[in-house]
Amino acid sequence: MMMILYWSLPSVLYILGVFTFVLNRKHLLSMLLSLEYIVLSLFLLLFIYLSMMSFEGFFSMMFLVFSVCEGVLGLSILVSMIRTHGNDYFQSFNIL
Repeated sequence: MMMILYWSLPSVLYILGVFTFVLNRKHLLSMLLSLEYIVLSLFLLLFIYLSMMSFEGFFSMMFLVFSVCEGVLGLSILVSMIRTHGNDYFQSFNIL
């Protein structure tokens, strides 16, 4: 019973994060927050898996480092978008 709880909680958190990411496509900041939520749920899933298999936490620390780098890159894109366009709406951001 406890094993089902260990695997179902991060899975539900991941699905909710993806659902939030799909629904909030108007602002870049809300999309970045939902991406960070997805990364944290994946970290929880990874941590549970590694602790059940009796592995060390080195890979989970590497995962956290890369997720922080991803967050910093997203924030830098947000700042540059606000400086050039004045807001973070995707409608005002023309890729062409």
